[in-house]
Amino acid sequence: MAEGRIGPGVAGFVFASFAVSWAWLNYSWFASAFDTDDWVFRLATMVQMVGVVVLALGLPQMFASIDRGGTLDLGVMVAGYVVMRVALVFLWWQVSRHGARHRATARSYMSTIGVAQIGWVALALADIPVAAAFALVVPLLVLEMVGPFVAERKGGTPWHAHHIAERYGLLVIITVGEVISGTVASLDVLVHGKGGWSLDAALLTAAGIGLAFGCWWMYFIIPWAEPLARHRERGFAFGYGHLVIFASLAATGAGVSVAARQLGHEVAIDPTTTILMVAAPLAIYVGVLYLLYTVVMHERDPFHVALLAATALLVSLPIALAAAGVGTAVCVLLLTLVPAVTVVGYETLGHRHVADALDRL
Repeated sequence: MAEGRIGPGVAGFVFASFAVSWAWLNYSWFASAFDTDDWVFRLATMVQMVGVVVLALGLPQMFASIDRGGTLDLGVMVAGYVVMRVALVFLWWQVSRHGARHRATARSYMSTIGVAQIGWVALALADIPVAAAFALVVPLLVLEMVGPFVAERKGGTPWHAHHIAERYGLLVIITVGEVISGTVASLDVLVHGKGGWSLDAALLTAAGIGLAFGCWWMYFIIPWAEPLARHRERGFAFGYGHLVIFASLAATGAGVSVAARQLGHEVAIDPTTTILMVAAPLAIYVGVLYLLYTVVMHERDPFHVALLAATALLVSLPIALAAAGVGTAVCVLLLTLVPAVTVVGYETLGHRHVADALDRL
C-alpha cells in the first residue's frame, strides 16, 4: 500500500487476517470446551503451531500474485491451513469417540471443516485468475463461518465464558503489539538510515505507543465475560465480531509503519492517504467495539452517541490537517486522541453505565 497499490494491499490483508485469526479462534473455542491437557492435546497444539508458521510463510506469494494480477498463489498458505485444520479435525474425532453427549456436534464440525479443506485444496491447485479465485473464496468463507453455527445447534459445547473472554483479550494484546512492533521496526530503519533522531521520529514513536495504549485501554473497559456467562447465545456475535477487531488493530499498526516510511520519503502516496491508512482502521476498530458492546451487553446507551460524535471529529481533523499541509507525525499524534475520548468518557461517567447494564443482565 505504501507503493500506491491500495487494492492488492487491502485484498491480501483482509484474506490473510481472516485466515490466521479464524484458525486460531476455532482452536480457542475447542480448547475452552475440551482441553484435556494430556500429551495428545499438547501434540495436536504443536501441529497447529507448525501449520500457522507454514501459512505465514505463504503470505508473500499470495500478496505477490494479487499484485501481478495473474493467478492466485495460495499453495503454501493452504498447506499450512490444512495442517492446522487436520489437527482440529483429529481433536473433534476424539470428542466424538469419548463424549456421547457431544458426538453429533463433533461430527458436524468434522464434516464442515473437512469439506471446506477439500474446497481450499482444490482452489489452491486450480490455475484460476485472481478475480475468479476470490469469487470462489466467498462460498468457502461462508461454509467456514456457518459450520460452527450449525454444529452448535446440535448441542452446545461447554465452553467457559471467562476463559473465552480471557483468550480473546490475550489475542487483542498480541495484536496491539503489532502497532508497537511496526512502529519500532520502521523507525529503526528511519533513524539509522536518515542520520539519527529527529522531532518527527520522536513524535511518531509517541504516537505509535499512544495508539497501542489507548486501544488496549478501550478494549478492557468492557467486562466481556459477564454478559457471555449469562447469555451464551451472544457468543457468536462476540466471536465473529472480533475478526474485524483483530484486523483493524493490525491494520492500524501497518498504517503507523507506512507513516514512518512517509517521513523517510519512501512511499508513493501523498500524506493525506498516509494518514487515512492510520485513521480508517482506527475508526473501524472503535466503531466495531461500540457495536459489539451494544449487541453483547444488549444495551443502547445514549452516552455512546456523544462519544462517537467526538471520536468522528477527532478522526476527521488529522485527515483535514494533512490535506492542508500539516506534518505526518503531528497528524498521527493527534489520532492518539481518538481512543482517549472513550477512555476518559468511561473512566469519568461511562463505568456507571456499564455497572447498571450488568445489573440489568
